[in-house]
Amino acid sequence: MKNILFILPIILAMVSCKKPIPADLSSVSLIPLPVEVNATGSSFEIDESTIIYVDEKSKELTNVAQILIDNTKLLTGVQLTVKTVNTLPKDGIILKLNHSDNTKGNEGYQLNVSEKSIQISANKPAGVFMGIQTLLQSYSQAGIEKKSWIVASGTINDYPQYTYRGAMLDVSRHFFGVKTVKRFIDQMAFFKLNTLHLHLSDDQGWRIEIKSWPKLTTIGGSKQVGGGKGGYFTQDDYKEIINYAKERFITVIPEIDMPGHTNAAYVAYPELNGTGKKADFYTGTDVGFSTFDTRNENTYKFIDDVIRELASITEGEYIHIGGDESHVTKKDDYIYFINRVRKIVKKYNKKMIGWDEVAHADIEEGDVVQYWAKGENAILGKQKSAKILMSPAKVAYLDMQYDSTTHIGLHWMGYIEVDKAYNWDPATLEEGISKEDILGVESPLWTETVVTEDDIDYLIFPRLIGHAEIGWTPAEKRNWDDYKVRLANKEYLLNTLGIKFYRSSLIPWK
Repeated sequence: MKNILFILPIILAMVSCKKPIPADLSSVSLIPLPVEVNATGSSFEIDESTIIYVDEKSKELTNVAQILIDNTKLLTGVQLTVKTVNTLPKDGIILKLNHSDNTKGNEGYQLNVSEKSIQISANKPAGVFMGIQTLLQSYSQAGIEKKSWIVASGTINDYPQYTYRGAMLDVSRHFFGVKTVKRFIDQMAFFKLNTLHLHLSDDQGWRIEIKSWPKLTTIGGSKQVGGGKGGYFTQDDYKEIINYAKERFITVIPEIDMPGHTNAAYVAYPELNGTGKKADFYTGTDVGFSTFDTRNENTYKFIDDVIRELASITEGEYIHIGGDESHVTKKDDYIYFINRVRKIVKKYNKKMIGWDEVAHADIEEGDVVQYWAKGENAILGKQKSAKILMSPAKVAYLDMQYDSTTHIGLHWMGYIEVDKAYNWDPATLEEGISKEDILGVESPLWTETVVTEDDIDYLIFPRLIGHAEIGWTPAEKRNWDDYKVRLANKEYLLNTLGIKFYRSSLIPWK
């Protein structure tokens, strides 16, 4: 017993004097690249004894902590635990709100790693959530066999350049259900994207239940490209997606495309048809042949009902009304239509987003023009005080093929390799549009050729990761030669997430 009592203090002293492993925070491959990184050369070790501490008064941070636990288990095999406390300690992983740094906005954060603690602080829970994505990336590069993770010490101060950083998923050409959309949301969250644009209607299918017009889904949603069985979201499905995204600080924006891209709607309700021709199901991929009857009052009764129901279950501030490629709608009828529809959107306390053609209507401050094809339309929108959402097809469309050997995708706007997708700046792409005019950046995935989740992964990744950095990181800090190395170091993360990404030869994969 005397020997044990003699040896025990020595063992405890040895454990307490265990030296942290030297590590360099500035060399960690983070995407998006943070605004400021200051390394201190030491480290904090995370293992299954590590506790996450959250103020008991913050329910949202408790939810954030649970996502950190789930993703840590997924990426590392380490099972963390969370404790809600009245007073935050100085050791462990500490998530907290400080409400004091006006420069960081709602999504900025500070990540401070010392030998005894990891502290993530922010003005809002969204900022803490963004901070945990950085933390996850900082220790997601080894292998799960270690059961502990060395996080390099230092301080990261970080905040986004644009308030809107999004991706669009077209569920109309080919339908993808709730499970796939949730998976997509999880993928977006890892790279600090905050907006999911769902393209819910097109010529090939109507994908959202409208209770006052039930045939939209039972008939209009029954097909998809190629003639296969379609599908649709019930309003409860849609609410489930909204809530899942909200927990990850992602806003959902629904799109009802009109007055073109409307064949599925008037197959269900022929009285809406403005072409004067009999409408049948369309399962091809051509565009520009359909239009609503823009001078029929029943059309606006229909649209009012759709927007009313959609607005009542949409928490975000925007509803997208489409407006693109309406080639058979006369220009005067098109402008008349957009003017009426934007007022309906406003009537239900939402703001309008439309593809860049809508700039020809009487848009105003508060409206958003999504630049996809014509810079002159975006500039016209700016002149009318609208904000610009940057989705230039030549660099941002995720359905474009990487090169001539790509087995799916299209190339009407050319090929978009990974470097081309990364090497552009929203604030300098179009003369006459500056950073102050831009709401943010969005990467659309149209699904004419996309049938499976693997297809989604292949076309989106890794290009979407580069777009995420464009939306977050200051332009002067972005560099292709540096980025491609950091991207290569994300191979473990992508593989662990089960993402079947395109292995571009331009990237030095490990």
